[in-house]
Formats: sequence, C-alpha cells, structure tokens
Amino acid sequence: MKITVNNAEHVFEGDKSMPVLWYVRDELGLMGTKYGCGTGLCGACTVHVDGMAVHGCTTSMEAVAGKKVTTIEGLSEDGNHPVQQAWREQNVPQCGFCQTGQIMQAAALLAENPNPTDQEILDNMAGNICRCGCYQRIISAVRQASTGA
Repeated sequence: MKITVNNAEHVFEGDKSMPVLWYVRDELGLMGTKYGCGTGLCGACTVHVDGMAVHGCTTSMEAVAGKKVTTIEGLSEDGNHPVQQAWREQNVPQCGFCQTGQIMQAAALLAENPNPTDQEILDNMAGNICRCGCYQRIISAVRQASTGA
C-alpha cells in the first residue's frame, strides 16, 4: 500500500495492523512522534492523517493507506509553524516528552478552528496529557498561535 508521510510517498508491504507510530519511528526513523501509553490515552503519539489529529499508537497502517500522514518533522520545514513559535515564546515544555503530541493536536485544532475559545482549547487538548502539568502554558501558547499575540 502507498502512504504519504511528510509529503514523501512510501510503499508499505508489512503487517497492515502495525500502528502508524511504529512505522514512522522504526521504519522511517522519524523520532519526534513519541510512544507514551500505547493505548491512545496520553496523546504523545499524535500525528495528522489528512489534517486530522489521531493517536499513532492506535491507528493502523491499513487505516492510513492512500492518505497523507504528517508528523512533527513535517509540520514545518524550519520549525516555525505558529504553534511551534508560540510554544517557544511561552516556554511551554518542562520535561518536553509530551510536547510533540501537544503541538500536533494544537495545530490540527487551529487548522479547523483558527480562533478557538479557551473552553474549545481545553476540550480539544483534553486527550493529550502533560505529566508535568504545563496546562496553563499550553493554553496560553495555543491562544497566542490563534491570535498571533
């Protein structure tokens, strides 16, 4: 099956039930997408499939056949997506482990809803856990990325 990852086409001939997370990390060497819980509860593995945020640990390769997958490495060539810029300016990460998933979730939210309310940000980001508790900075960064201020 064919799959496009970060705008590069690939042919996958392995087990169709393999999680996208393992494919991008183990076969493509894209280490930005993290393994957290393995059950779709923490969001560390969030990637975009045709622009929608999904958990890579519970999304099979069969589910992404013929689709476009974007990892954190493909979000912005130079790391300057508005969400990434806001993350840096707001000093969001503490340990940083969950941040790629958080950024991917926030980017998908803003692509769909460019000016979310704080409640919409909270509701949308709820599937991404930050064990360090950086939620206030996360909300501030998403708000900044949505308004540019």
